[in-house]
Amino acid sequence: MYDIAIIGSGPAGANLARLIGEKYKVLLIDKRDLENKNPKNHITKPCGGLLAPDAQKMIAKLGLGVPKDVLVDPQLFAVRTIDLTNNRERLYQRFYYNMDREKFDRWLVSILPTSVDKKFNCLYKSFTEISGGYEIKYISNGKEISVNTRVIIGADGAFSKIRRSISKDYLVPDEYISIQEWFQCSDPMPYFTAIFDGEISDFYSWIIPKENYVLLGSALRPKDNPIEKYQILKSKMKKLGIDFHNKVKTEGAFIYRPKKLSQFYTGKDNIALVGEAAGAISPSSAEGISYALKSSFYLAQSFDEGIDGFLDRYNNKVKDIRLNLIMKNLKSPAMYNPFLRNLAMKSGLLSIK
Repeated sequence: MYDIAIIGSGPAGANLARLIGEKYKVLLIDKRDLENKNPKNHITKPCGGLLAPDAQKMIAKLGLGVPKDVLVDPQLFAVRTIDLTNNRERLYQRFYYNMDREKFDRWLVSILPTSVDKKFNCLYKSFTEISGGYEIKYISNGKEISVNTRVIIGADGAFSKIRRSISKDYLVPDEYISIQEWFQCSDPMPYFTAIFDGEISDFYSWIIPKENYVLLGSALRPKDNPIEKYQILKSKMKKLGIDFHNKVKTEGAFIYRPKKLSQFYTGKDNIALVGEAAGAISPSSAEGISYALKSSFYLAQSFDEGIDGFLDRYNNKVKDIRLNLIMKNLKSPAMYNPFLRNLAMKSGLLSIK
């Protein structure tokens, strides 16, 4: 019998396991192999790999320092904003760290207490309620394994299996699919790029230089011909003189976009959700690492007084996350309403001249 079983070892799951692993008997399950450098089953998390200021602040609050080998060149300090709808362009100063997302996740796993029982390269399947807790089933080396736990934590990101098992009566955040391709590039641009175009998506697209590569990605509606829209994006970039060739790989993943506060859901009974599984992700930028670290930090604090009543304490602690999501949604029209975005960019306010 485990005290707490965590499904997913991204920033939310790994950070929670690190904070509670010495006090409780913790099981950590992830479909990726985050310990072996050359895993047979190589699965990566599609991510632009930018560490935003809010995430930097949370890492500082946790008393951690990111190793230099997690960071990648180039380290840039500007975002080129291209508004294809209004045919307008601006350059804005921003302070992101460019990093290798897989190395970031591996680093968080490397600092876990040895007492945490890590089950990597394992696929979570289901749970059933039993006396005193839950029975979890997962697949390891083709075999189904069953274990018991008092508490389940869903840290399994967008399209969370845990959330879908317990939140049928709760609104799921708007779902997007992120398509991202890597291309070889010997002459990277000196800025990150954000692209807005209503023909492609009501969210946004991005270009990120990363060492000898450049990433082109877009957050697209799953039912709105995402593959076709992504090809339109590439064609429009080519007309701007940004041609993509020598493709290395293609990645894809679901992304949540919480447009209503009711779409942020922390769980029920002895099952809690953290990070994107809870709907804790920026509706304006899709930045999720800061929310993953913050929500897992609050959940860890809620376990300080024991397991009984932890969810009520967690709900009380995440009030500032709810407020932040409200503020981000208030900010979104200035970014995603074409008329308001055009006014903001036309003014040149806060842009680099």
